[in-house]
Amino acid sequence: MSDTHVPLRGEDEPEQLREQFRQLLRYRWLIGGGVGVGLLAGAWLGITGADSYAATTDIVLRAPTSDPFAPTLSSDKALNMGSERQTALSRKVAEEAAKRLGLGADEVDRLQHGLQVTNPPQTLVLHFSYTGSDPKEAARRANALTQSYIDLRKEQWESVQGSMLKSLQNQLNPVAKQNDELSKRLKQLPDGSAADSAYAVQASLLSRITDLRNKITGLQMLDMTPGNVIRNATAPTSSDGPGLPLSLGLGGLVGVGLGLLGAWVRLIFDPAPRSAGDVARAVHGPVLGALPRGSAGALVVGRTDSRAAEEYRSIAFRLAYDERFADRRRLLVVAPRGSMESSVAVAANLAASFAETGKNVLLVEADLRTPSLSERLDVSAASRPRWSSTAEPAEGEWPGPGKLLVDAGESGAFGLVPGERVRNVPRALTSARTTRLIAEADDPDATVVVVAPPVLAYADALALVDRVDGVLIVCDPRTVHRADLVRIRELIVGAGGTVLGAVTHTESHRGEATSRRDSRRRAAKSPAVRPAARPGTHLDTERHIDGDGSDTIALRTVRSGDR
Repeated sequence: MSDTHVPLRGEDEPEQLREQFRQLLRYRWLIGGGVGVGLLAGAWLGITGADSYAATTDIVLRAPTSDPFAPTLSSDKALNMGSERQTALSRKVAEEAAKRLGLGADEVDRLQHGLQVTNPPQTLVLHFSYTGSDPKEAARRANALTQSYIDLRKEQWESVQGSMLKSLQNQLNPVAKQNDELSKRLKQLPDGSAADSAYAVQASLLSRITDLRNKITGLQMLDMTPGNVIRNATAPTSSDGPGLPLSLGLGGLVGVGLGLLGAWVRLIFDPAPRSAGDVARAVHGPVLGALPRGSAGALVVGRTDSRAAEEYRSIAFRLAYDERFADRRRLLVVAPRGSMESSVAVAANLAASFAETGKNVLLVEADLRTPSLSERLDVSAASRPRWSSTAEPAEGEWPGPGKLLVDAGESGAFGLVPGERVRNVPRALTSARTTRLIAEADDPDATVVVVAPPVLAYADALALVDRVDGVLIVCDPRTVHRADLVRIRELIVGAGGTVLGAVTHTESHRGEATSRRDSRRRAAKSPAVRPAARPGTHLDTERHIDGDGSDTIALRTVRSGDR
């Protein structure tokens, strides 16, 4: 019976949120920029709002009516509050208020700009608010605008009333005249059918006259007051702005939101891996370890008890228990692009970690373009272990006859096959001698670690993929793209290899600059130029190898293969 553990969604979501928040913190400069912009905006709002004062008035509107207490009256249907608000904000009201205040025509726009009119929901109230730099002047202008609105609406209502009265009077005059003429005729008519018809017409005219006079009387009785002021404006005692402390607080909160939004957008479109899970998905393998900052530059295993040394040991143990690597233990360490500093450090420290477990370890530097591993490590000219000895090479063939041993401190020692400049790099890497050298890991107690140039810079690593048991990718998530990692995996798999996993590291800016400077310095050297060693020096006793076919003349080394 198999036991399959399925994580609950509720337990996984908090971890995902924490991971996303940690990823957002990678863009601290965006968050800091958003906070800075928010604080500046809050400071500007607090400073500009400190000199602004708002004076307010309230008006309850009413429709013209002859009986305000009539139960059938519905003012909310007779008034359109949206139209009333637009009228209060109109330029005509501002012009009348400017005349009332004694202001010129150029002040009308400023007067209109400082006015705000709102209508609370489900009410017939208009709320006038005028904002100005002087509290007394703001109150005076608010009252003037309110009164100008009342006068304008009253004038409009009275104009409508006058128009209707004139129209009714124009209708009444002809009817009254016709009735007077008919009355005079009735006095002259004898009794009979003609008189009866005339009386009937007169009755109709009198009914019409009565109706028109009733309408005129009703219009004349209307109260044309558009509303009542329920609160007059007084000089405000405090500014209208929120104040500098509150403005800074609000600006800071808004700035944090803007910064997090910008960081989230940057995170979405960031081509670099956002987490170890992104690296693992790109290479289709686990992330075997994450090196501490600045630890990918030196041999630390066996010499210090640091966090970096323990991380290297952990990576070595994870590789040792990987069934794809445990049988023959042939490992290729590569970087995506750029410098080899990180991949060389990982390869050397893994070799020291395997040496601690009692394995016979051979580190092969497959960099035949700018070799430098023997200069970085503490090497000696002691004989290479018998299990790693190979047949004598031909002239100009790599690896040469040099036998170096690396001192790894308390971890012991491991063999090193240093890289050498050759004329034909692909031929040297695909030679039968290189194949036999890597195949020596078939010994149960042997382990071979090969470090090659970056995969996306040279094809050297792909020439060795089919002769190792797995490939370890060393990358800095800040400088590599997910597309690069996917491309590397496709190249390795296409060449017949297997990606065992990845190791991530983070170098300091100073370390990166030094690495690039050293790489340029090594690349600028001539292939055959090596510093001359004085007899008796450390370099002479440990690195000069007798019988290797080279003679030192001044500062130039002439090899037999170059003659």
